[in-house]
Amino acid sequence: MPDTILVTGGAGFIGSNYVLYRLAQSGGSVVNLDKLTYAGNLGNLASVVDDPRHIFVHGDIGDLALVQQLLNEYKPRAIVHFAAESHVDRSILGPEAFLKTNIDGTFVMLTAARTYYDQLEGFEKDHFRFLHVSTDEVYGTLGPNDAPFHELTPFAPNSPYAASKASSDHLVRAWFHTYGLPALITNCSNNYGPLQFPEKLIPLTIANALAGKALPVYGDGQQVRDWLYVLDHCRAIDAVLEKGKVGETYNVGGGNQQTNLDVVHRICDLLDELAPSSSRALRRELIQFVQDRPGHDRRYAIDARKLEDELGWSAQESFDTGLRKTVQWYLEHPEWIEEVTSGAYRNWIDRNYAARAVETRTMQDAGGSSR
Repeated sequence: MPDTILVTGGAGFIGSNYVLYRLAQSGGSVVNLDKLTYAGNLGNLASVVDDPRHIFVHGDIGDLALVQQLLNEYKPRAIVHFAAESHVDRSILGPEAFLKTNIDGTFVMLTAARTYYDQLEGFEKDHFRFLHVSTDEVYGTLGPNDAPFHELTPFAPNSPYAASKASSDHLVRAWFHTYGLPALITNCSNNYGPLQFPEKLIPLTIANALAGKALPVYGDGQQVRDWLYVLDHCRAIDAVLEKGKVGETYNVGGGNQQTNLDVVHRICDLLDELAPSSSRALRRELIQFVQDRPGHDRRYAIDARKLEDELGWSAQESFDTGLRKTVQWYLEHPEWIEEVTSGAYRNWIDRNYAARAVETRTMQDAGGSSR
C-alpha cells in the first residue's frame, strides 16, 4: 500500500503542525481535507505549497460522496481525523455547529472509512487504521487532589464542545466493536505552540501583550491545565498510528500542570525579556480578570503512562522550553499574527495556493452531489 494518509482538518492548528511534521519525517504523501472555517489557515502550510506530496482538498468532512471519492482515488493506508470545532467559548454561544461537525462529521468519516476498509484485501486491509484525535475535556473536571485522567476514567463532559467530542469518541469505539473498523482514539491535554489561532489562551495573551491590549483572565485564574507542546503531540499521534493496538484509547499529556494565571505571568515575563516594550512597562500590568466562563472546568491532568510504557513515547519539551520556543516563534512571525488578527489570512488561498489547491468537487462524475 502506498504511504499515503488522509488527514482531516489539516489547515488548523494541530492538523497543520502534524501535516508539516509528517511530510518532514516521511517520504509519503498527505491528502489534506479541510473546510477552511475561520480556524483553517492555509498560510500555516506555506512551506509545502509547492510540495507535490501535499494534496490539499477544500471540502467538508460531512460530504460523504467527496470523502468516498478521496479514499477511492488516493487509497490511503490511514485516516487521521483532526477536523473539529474546538473552542469552548464558541460552543457555549453556538453549540449547533459543534454537533454538526464533531458528531455528524465523524459519523460521515466512519461511514466512508468502513465502506473503503471493507473492500480492501490482504496486507492493505491488515494495516489500515482510522485514528480519531480527541480531547481530555471528555472526562470533565478534577478536584485539586484527584488523580489524573486515565483511559478508563468515566466520561463527564461539561461543555457543548466536550459533549460533542465525547459523542464522537463513542461513535468511533462503536464502529470498532460493531463493524470491526480498525480504529484508535487519542485524548490529549491542552496543546500550545506555533500556528495556534489567537482565540486560545497562549496565543491570545502573546498577541494582546505585543499590541499593548488587555490580557483577559477568567475568574481567579486558578484553573489548572496540563500543557502539551504541539510537536510532542504530533510524535504521539505517529506512535499510536504506527504501533498502537486497534480498539484502544491512548491519553497524551505533557505532564505540565499550570494555572492559567501562571501561564499568563510566564508569557508576560518572557516577552519582557525577549521584546521589552518601548515604555519599559511590565506586561503583567495588562492583566484583567473577567467573569468566569459558564461551567468552567477547574482542573485537567493526564496520566500518559499507557502511551509511554506500551509505545515508548515521552514528551520532549518541558513547559519552560516549549513556552520559550512558542513565544520566540510568534516574535519571529509578526506577519502571521497580523494576517490572522486582521482577517487577511482568509484570502491566502486566492493569493498563493490556486495552483495547488483542489477545490471541492462537483462529484458529477462520481454520481453524487457536493454540499
